Amino acid sequence: MLSVSNFYPSPVRPKPALHYSPLGRQRPWHFSIPPSLDFNHRSFSLRQSLCIRSIDAAQLYDYESKLAVEFQNAQKLKIAIIGFGNFGQFLAKTLRRQGHNVLAHSRSDYSDVARKLGVSFFPDPNDLCEEHPEIILLCTSIISTEQVVLSLPLQRLKRSTLVVDVLSVKEFPKNVLLEALPSDFDIICTHPMFGPESAGHGWSGLTFMYDIVRIGDEDSRIARCEKFLNIFSREGCRMVEMTCADHDRYAAESQFITHTVGRVLDMLMLGSTPINTKGYESLLELVVNTSGDSFDLYYGLFMFNKNSLEMLERLDLAFDALRKQLIGRLHDVVRNQLFENAGKMQNGNHAVFNNAQNVSSRDTRFHDVAQTYSFKSNNSSQLDGNSKLKIAVIGFGNFGQFLAKTMVRQGHEVLAYSRTNYSDVAQELGVSYFNDADDLCEQHPEVILICTSILSTEKVLKSLPVQRLKRSTLFVDVLSVKEFPRNLFLQHLPADFDILCTHPMFGPESGKNGWKDLPFVFDSVRVGNDELRMSRCERFLDIFVREGCRMVDMSCAEHDWHAAGSQFITHTMGRILEKLGLVATPINTKGYETLLSLVENTAGDSFDLYYGLFMYNINAMEQLERLDLAFESLKKQLFGRLHSIYRKQLFENTDKLHALPDRLILPEMSEEGKVVSSFSEVADVK
Repeated sequence: MLSVSNFYPSPVRPKPALHYSPLGRQRPWHFSIPPSLDFNHRSFSLRQSLCIRSIDAAQLYDYESKLAVEFQNAQKLKIAIIGFGNFGQFLAKTLRRQGHNVLAHSRSDYSDVARKLGVSFFPDPNDLCEEHPEIILLCTSIISTEQVVLSLPLQRLKRSTLVVDVLSVKEFPKNVLLEALPSDFDIICTHPMFGPESAGHGWSGLTFMYDIVRIGDEDSRIARCEKFLNIFSREGCRMVEMTCADHDRYAAESQFITHTVGRVLDMLMLGSTPINTKGYESLLELVVNTSGDSFDLYYGLFMFNKNSLEMLERLDLAFDALRKQLIGRLHDVVRNQLFENAGKMQNGNHAVFNNAQNVSSRDTRFHDVAQTYSFKSNNSSQLDGNSKLKIAVIGFGNFGQFLAKTMVRQGHEVLAYSRTNYSDVAQELGVSYFNDADDLCEQHPEVILICTSILSTEKVLKSLPVQRLKRSTLFVDVLSVKEFPRNLFLQHLPADFDILCTHPMFGPESGKNGWKDLPFVFDSVRVGNDELRMSRCERFLDIFVREGCRMVDMSCAEHDWHAAGSQFITHTMGRILEKLGLVATPINTKGYETLLSLVENTAGDSFDLYYGLFMYNINAMEQLERLDLAFESLKKQLFGRLHSIYRKQLFENTDKLHALPDRLILPEMSEEGKVVSSFSEVADVK
């Protein structure tokens, strides 16, 4: 059963108005004085009726006040918190603020903390239970819950006491409570899907899951259950009624996966970088929120939820599949290059010589054409008074169009060329579209903006008719890796071309509401000392400055080092989680919603983009290996703890068997073929 509901206090039905004498005896509204009394009947009746009206008026006011007080007191509960650590104290603050009477017991002495919160602390659970609390609220750790429940002096509690747990798993405490508690105790299993960190600003909108496992039929017991649940409803929680089994199934996917990802990333010791993306910052926040929890809490999510092991195996398979996909693509690239080189070698040195001649000839043709035009002499007067640029976008896909919108809005002249025909889109944006790269280059754009994919950048650059461009044209890339295009430009562009390597750390999704405060990384790799060339570079960068970007001047090598630890890890985790097919659940936590958002933001990018982050960043392989080691280390930690518990139980059982007098570990057979279980029984048969 799954439902979302709000709890409100049951309406109080006002009782018939009764008026009380000072002695507390009820008197009817109208009464008469016996006429046989020997005094002035008329005078006495008048005085008596005036007095009665006065008493009636006073009683009417007192009754309303008393009714309000009785109603408030009727909503109060006496709640005993067992386990007064961080979470118990966190709940106690709200319980006391709502006016409930709170008692507490814990193995550690929290008497000072309890006193400050207005809570009565009891070092001895017997003393606490003798106070007859209406509700026992279990706030212990998952691992110690069974031991604590079995150690409680239940015989000192009232019959039908309500016992409530707030553990992060639900089937385990439900079974423990059903087995350990007498049948006349009421049971509610709950899970507040928040804590001191995530609920620092209140509980409004946060999820509170509950399962009414066992409640007696009496009105008072039903009302007590409603009053307890109303504590969380009054704070604005989203109340979700759900079976314990459903909770654990959802929690294995959301809560356990969230904590697992957080702990793996924590092992990588990720830190903030100068080029943080929103996705990476969400991962850093996830690490902060999960690393504050003890390993016992995380281990409890694994050990006491039967669905968690399956989720861990699925996560392992997803990571292994992604790794194979990356390495397999790399293997294909290397193999193709190997066979291509082998084919070239079979053609002999003559072919190699001819190829060298062709390259040399191409460079000579470019050099001859470029020398025929002097950029400085012909354009100085035009550029001095004009801040607008003529920008050619090479690769007019989603990202190229995304940048072009802003450039056109700022008044720049934008040209575009792409393998796919985007002429209609270009026309709508106010961009001049060219199907032929030669035609575009003959327009002499001041800036060539490369917006192709990482994988096709080299091929596109080599195919451009750069000999048709003006000398010192500024080449700019916007790729997610930087050393690769930097080396590519330096290798294939003549020395009189300017080079600016950039990386807008945002895209159509993250930048749809504006670019303000979003990081824009740039490295002026090669810009001539000419004042006009430096001005042109500054005017291009000013496009992003005017939009409010956070401008980060950083070398390409430094960018790739930071990006491998942030961008590549962010995309890797997003793609691993995508393979799990994660979906929203009725009990989403903030951390899980962060992961869902991460999947949405990364899954929209092509695998080629992700593969480019891996293939063309020399630091990415190291980060992939570190991620692999962190995940393996976490699995060993989980299974190592599991092995230790199993081994401890095994040896404890062995010691118990050795301590039993005259017992055989294995049964023996008598001569008549009967099974006997002790030495004495064998002797008797014989």
